Formats: sequence, structure tokens, C-alpha cells
Amino acid sequence: PRLHAVTDDAIAKLPDLDQLARAIARPGVALHARAPALEGRPHYELATLITAAAHGRGALAIVNDRVDVARAVGADGVHLPGRGLPIDAVRPLVPGLLLGCSVHSPDDARRAADLGADYVFLGPIWKTPTHMGRPVLGLKALRSLASIRVIVIGGVTPARCRECRNAGVWGVAAVSGLWHARDPSAAAAEMLVSLGNDRGFD
Repeated sequence: PRLHAVTDDAIAKLPDLDQLARAIARPGVALHARAPALEGRPHYELATLITAAAHGRGALAIVNDRVDVARAVGADGVHLPGRGLPIDAVRPLVPGLLLGCSVHSPDDARRAADLGADYVFLGPIWKTPTHMGRPVLGLKALRSLASIRVIVIGGVTPARCRECRNAGVWGVAAVSGLWHARDPSAAAAEMLVSLGNDRGFD
């Protein structure tokens, strides 16, 4: 998928999360069940909601950090945090599933791809409240990563998606830019169009 909609601890608690998830979900989108503060059962409940919303609208569902939860809910993939389990250790556990991870430098992106990651989140590209204090990379960080499916994250908005496309990225990921948008459905549609394909695939 070209567009990844990632939850956080606050978004996971929204009373209208199911409605928002269904508004964002469509072909070309991956919904991520991410909530670092949640333990087993609450994370499972979040992932169940996200997976149902995604599959009901032709999107993919990805569970962050929890391989067990991803398998339990029938998700389409697992996303590992930067300090999570090693990619090459997880790869044999999730045959047929997408496997991605978060990285913060071009060198780490290349290393992750070599170890078996299907895609990488690279960021923050722009300043973002979700990674306060971490230096921004800017789109210049992508110049040497043409052979890797890079999903940029950090300060991504609909208006910046065309910039990302022109820089050669595979796709973008957003937290507040989608979940807190005035019209999440319209924001998702605009991002996909700006990325060059309103279905999100080549």
C-alpha cells in the first residue's frame, strides 16, 4: 500500500475510532493498529477493530509490534518498531504476511531491507509532535534509497504528498494528518491521488 494510517495511544481510545477507520480505509491503504501503551488484550481488541474496518473496505490491516496479535486477528502484516524484535528473527514466523519496520537513517533502511523487510518507515521527514526532539531528515535522505520501498513518516500532510512522490518515495504514513483531519475520508483520497494513483498501486 502507498498510504499507511497509523494509530497512537490517544487515537486508539477515540470513541468513534471504528467510524474513522472505515472512513479512511479503501484499496491502497493500510491501517496500522499501533498503541505502545496497550498490553495484550486491549491491543488485541484494537487490532480486531482495525482489521475488521480495513477488510470491510478493501484495505490492509497491519499490527505494530505484536506478532502474536497480528496472527490472532488475521492481519495482513506486522510492523516492528526501531527497537523491536530483529527482522530476520520475525520473518520465519510470519510467512505470507507483510513485514515492515521503523528506521531513522538511510543506513538502517538498507540494513532492514537486506534482512527481509518488505518496506520501511523512514522519518521523521518533517517536524512532528509524535517524535519531538528527534532531528528531521528531510527528503534528501531518500536520494540513495531508490531500490527500497520507503514509506516516509513525520509531518506528512495531503499538501506534502506530491513532494514525496516527486522525491521517489514508495508511499507515506500519517497519524494526525489522517485521523485528526477535518474530513479523514477526503484526506485519504487526496493523499492517494497526490501519490500518483487513486488506488494506491502501480
